[in-house]
Amino acid sequence: MWDFRLGQAIGLMFKTLPFIVFRLVVYFGIALAYVLMTGVGAGVGWGVGGFGDEGFRAASTFWGGAIGFGIVGAVMYVLREYLLYVVKAGHIAVLVELMEGQTLPGNRGQIQHASQVVKERFGQASALFVVDQLIKGVLRSLVGIVRTVFRILPIPGAQQFLRLVQAFLRIAVGFIDEVILAYCIRMRSNTPWESSRDALILYGQNLKPMMTNAAWLTLIMYLLSFAVFLVMLAPAALVAYLIPGGWSATGLVVALLFAWSVKVAIFEPLAVVCMMQVYFKVIEGQTPDPEWEAKLDGMSKKFRELKQKVAGEKAQQPEAVAPFSGDQSADSNSNRP
Repeated sequence: MWDFRLGQAIGLMFKTLPFIVFRLVVYFGIALAYVLMTGVGAGVGWGVGGFGDEGFRAASTFWGGAIGFGIVGAVMYVLREYLLYVVKAGHIAVLVELMEGQTLPGNRGQIQHASQVVKERFGQASALFVVDQLIKGVLRSLVGIVRTVFRILPIPGAQQFLRLVQAFLRIAVGFIDEVILAYCIRMRSNTPWESSRDALILYGQNLKPMMTNAAWLTLIMYLLSFAVFLVMLAPAALVAYLIPGGWSATGLVVALLFAWSVKVAIFEPLAVVCMMQVYFKVIEGQTPDPEWEAKLDGMSKKFRELKQKVAGEKAQQPEAVAPFSGDQSADSNSNRP
């Protein structure tokens, strides 16, 4: 049915408990910021609405809450590189070490250690962000292959089914970019562009098992998230009651925000660990297939951009970076799966 080992993945997650707590603090803090700023904005709008009739007050309360929500959204857009660099990539780094049999420092030292690993592999946050965006662009092109297959199948109602498949695949691919980053970290290479290119080619030539497992994980992850959403409805109703204007749809938004925070703090890294298990297993002993490189080159502008980055990276001839742990004699430019 699937190729990942959920029990082992949960065990690895427990070993990175400092990072799980860190993620919970970060993402619950974000959800709380949305709730508080929406409430403050709604309160200000409610006060301004006192200068008009009931209809004006309702409108000003709504727009005040929307503006407060939007302010937090804008801040999060600015901080997206930091979240990828420190939270997501850092957690991936320590998970890769655990899967390689390494010992991690405890408590806050685990987070500091991870930050150093990410810095050695990718440099600044902006560089990692560019790598991640190119990877996502190539993955979207790979989803296009699956979409094309469904288009040509002579199945009644195939178009309606295709729309459902497209939506599902977009979600499934959402955390696979982190698996590609895990490959780059695992290679202990100071050439992230080249490692990303190789990882994407290997992913493409193993597309079927990767997509199948991603689909199962997406289903499991969203069922768990829905359960959390139901649990969160009661406290969310209380929060909504305290916001001017009463319950309406506010409670649903609050419950969704807190369910989202649990999803990205706990369920998503668990899914990434499971996909890392599958990916590292299926690529064992493989090398990037030139035919798949040609396919990606033809279908994805982002992949061609990535190859240009690889050419520039080779021209610079950077010095090798020592492995972050384990056998210190390992070749830092090794591209072994």
